[in-house]
Amino acid sequence: MSSRRRKLTPSAAMRRLLKTMTGISVPAASRTVKQATKKTVKKKANKTASKIVKKVVRKVVKKTAKKAVGKTTKKIAKKSVSSASAQSKPPFSAGDWIKGHAIGAGGPRRYCLFRPHGVSADESLPLLVMLHGCSQNAPDFALSTRMNTIAARSRALVLYPEQDLRFNPQGCWNWYDTKSGQANAEAATLMSIINQVCIRYPVNREAVAIAGFSAGASMAALLATLHPARFRAVAMHSGVPPGSARSAASAVAAMRGLQRSTAPGGLHPWPPLLIAHGRRDRVVAISNAHAAAQLWASSLGARESTPRKVQRGKRYTSTVTDFRAGRRIVVSLNEIDKLGHSWSGGDSKQRFSDAAGPDTSRLIWSFFERQMRAAS
Repeated sequence: MSSRRRKLTPSAAMRRLLKTMTGISVPAASRTVKQATKKTVKKKANKTASKIVKKVVRKVVKKTAKKAVGKTTKKIAKKSVSSASAQSKPPFSAGDWIKGHAIGAGGPRRYCLFRPHGVSADESLPLLVMLHGCSQNAPDFALSTRMNTIAARSRALVLYPEQDLRFNPQGCWNWYDTKSGQANAEAATLMSIINQVCIRYPVNREAVAIAGFSAGASMAALLATLHPARFRAVAMHSGVPPGSARSAASAVAAMRGLQRSTAPGGLHPWPPLLIAHGRRDRVVAISNAHAAAQLWASSLGARESTPRKVQRGKRYTSTVTDFRAGRRIVVSLNEIDKLGHSWSGGDSKQRFSDAAGPDTSRLIWSFFERQMRAAS
């Protein structure tokens, strides 16, 4: 009986051939292929997803960073605008805070001018020149003294010249440097500023006064002796009398009260002087206040009155000594108990200010008003 071979279909033959060659049956191969395909697809999907996630993250980070930078930029811009706006506003009181500059023999200098609101062209206002001390500038000094508040109420202009750090790294006025001529040159520049303001603004030129603190007080006194006809009054707060030093080295001795003033008297009588000085001043010795009072009294032919004690509320006590020429007080010496090297009655938030002392700004303005009335 002959055996008959079963005829294989093409698909069966292919399956057998595949098993013979690989040792893997078709169903197993199919499963393997499916698994491999699944892995490949999954891997590709993961890669694609990873790329998409990275792309999205980059976009989000970029957008967030851009937003953060935008906010920061806006904050900085807002802060800058606020700062610029604050600088353009006058420290204390209502009015205009005008910035300018002038050039004189001592080089260029900046200044700030306070002008009360509503000043008309036909008005003629008094002008008070305020010279700051070392390590101060015009806005600092305006804040410390609060002189703008008084000026707004009294309808006066207040001029704040500002020292340039190129000419003095500590921001001090060079009142002492007469040997090199720097002091006189700087005084000439200050007069250029005053002249410029008198031309540009409605200033009563017969009612100009000058005041200063520390180095500013010393420079104010020097200006008053160099240009006595230009000022109706002068105030020195914690300063050194003119002619006490000729260089930086002798200035230190003068501040300690170890130098004698040799300021010459001019042809024109010096303007009346108000002096304020703390008895606990460790920077400028109070003996300078006595020396300035005696120097002025001698120049004006004034005689000394009996000292008197003055106290207002809980403020520090003062000892006031007036010097009279006839019936007029031309020198007033105010020695303030417990006060150091600070502006008496100034803003306590500012350097070189002591709010517990008598209100020197009001005292100075009252003194100026009396001298202006006497002159008119």
